[in-house]
Amino acid sequence: MVISQKSTFRLLLIFFIPLLFTNCKDSGNKKDEASVETTQEKTVPEDLKWSERMLMSEMHRFPEATKLDFREKPKWSYTNGLVLKAAQEVYEQTNKQEYYDYIYDFADTLITAEGEIRTYKLSDQNLDMLNSGNVLLYLYPETKEERFLTALKTLRSQIDTQPRTPDGGFWHKKRYTQQMWLDGLYMAEPFYAHYTKMFTEQEAAAAKAYDDIVHQFDLIQKHTLDENTGLLYHGWDSSREQKWANKETGTSPNFWSRAMGWYGMAMVDVLDYLPEDHAGREKIIKYLNQFAEAVTKYQNKDSGLWYQVLDQGDREGNYLEASGTSMFTYTFAKGVKKGYLPEKYMTVAEKAYGGLLKNLITVEEDGIVNLNQVCAVAGLGGDPYRDASYEYYVNEEIRSNDPKGTGPFILASLQLDK
Repeated sequence: MVISQKSTFRLLLIFFIPLLFTNCKDSGNKKDEASVETTQEKTVPEDLKWSERMLMSEMHRFPEATKLDFREKPKWSYTNGLVLKAAQEVYEQTNKQEYYDYIYDFADTLITAEGEIRTYKLSDQNLDMLNSGNVLLYLYPETKEERFLTALKTLRSQIDTQPRTPDGGFWHKKRYTQQMWLDGLYMAEPFYAHYTKMFTEQEAAAAKAYDDIVHQFDLIQKHTLDENTGLLYHGWDSSREQKWANKETGTSPNFWSRAMGWYGMAMVDVLDYLPEDHAGREKIIKYLNQFAEAVTKYQNKDSGLWYQVLDQGDREGNYLEASGTSMFTYTFAKGVKKGYLPEKYMTVAEKAYGGLLKNLITVEEDGIVNLNQVCAVAGLGGDPYRDASYEYYVNEEIRSNDPKGTGPFILASLQLDK
């Protein structure tokens, strides 16, 4: 019988592989396998803090910061500024160059050599667009690039021309006539205060600006606060002409969690720049304490999270929402650490954060972190018309990793140092 070379090779394998396997077993092969598993690199290492893990996940999802919020093309928008504020704080904690580069590339791409802001229109008079000015307020002192200063001056000029209600409140946008929204306090006031502190040298001019900033908080409290619940309605129409507006009060009909979240963050952030001796500080701290007391009443006892429509958790269709919860967590934790809020609210923040990790955070095999159950968008009026009804809020799109949730989650994580 003639045995081919291939057959001979197969026979050798049959006899020798079991011997090799036995020897490997005896020499601690399981240990070797374990070491191979542990040395496999993940896209996002799991031994980092949650703040850095989420930032790395966002950078993986959106390698270009100009396309945050699932954009196909670069855009100057408020969501970029929100996530990049978080990136700035992570960079300051870790000193990792890639985080600074991520921030810088956003401004480098959207600010021309002449200082023009690509995709931004001053004529829109849109308060949302001021929020990403905070990126430039961070980068300009670092780089001294004249184009960043020119762009900052353009954004600051919008405040001088922003349409106002009869008692001086900023319209949310030019096309949203006579309307103040809670969202707008976050979009405009921290930028306005930071710019004033950085660039306004004349005391009289600075004092006037700070008074104007505090006035915006006074007005939103006056016009949107519900005395029964302590919560603030999403919007107010001074003309009472909008279909969503109460004909007597001008307020919209519901309490949206993210609108309240924007407002809470606005208060704790604007206090970073309002002078210690300005009378408005104590007023805003008082508003913040009223806010915290009211919001805490509606925290879900089991999960620690908050509902999309804050005061109607037992109603069909309502759900525990990630962005509002992350914003409240950040607001309470920062408020306590800064001494604005009593220590008991840190317990509220810790419970909320634990609820986020347990219920709304998932981690993929490669370490990528996801934040789930985020309301994609909600507003008032427009086309198609948004009537601010309960049904409207609970039926807007829900998605994972919306930057309006991931940004505040990073900020909350930093405050709690988890």
